[in-house]
Amino acid sequence: MAKNRLQFECRQIAQELQANPEILQAAPLDDSDIYVWKAILSGPSETPYEGGIFQLRIEFPTAYPFKPPKIIFVTKVYHPNIREDGAICINDDERTPVSTLDKVLLSVSSLLATPNPDDPMDAEVAKLYKNNPHVFWKRARESTEMYAMRLDPT
Repeated sequence: MAKNRLQFECRQIAQELQANPEILQAAPLDDSDIYVWKAILSGPSETPYEGGIFQLRIEFPTAYPFKPPKIIFVTKVYHPNIREDGAICINDDERTPVSTLDKVLLSVSSLLATPNPDDPMDAEVAKLYKNNPHVFWKRARESTEMYAMRLDPT
């Protein structure tokens, strides 16, 4: 079931990329494994991530869509809800089996635009975001310029 669902979503995302300008790409990493994908998101405008290109790795369980995919930022991101290793804090409670990957990726893009410092993956970054937003913005912007505005996303 997961394989059929992923093949369907791959076709669906390819057709809808223009409708979701935040999602630049989402497809299997290679033809040999439908369960491992690469996605590329553009940084949301009017955020320190604007102009950045962020690569993600998505690993789908064989129980997908009943179990959520594991999504990791490959591109380094300075963000309260993203750990240094790329792990993301997203609300899987709102995700249902009818949620498609494009909707999940839009949620990740929304998370970039509006951090939730009250549910952090990186407590120090969350503290800075709350207590000194100008310094947070500066550091997030510097990180974006250093890691997300290059061809090599790492």
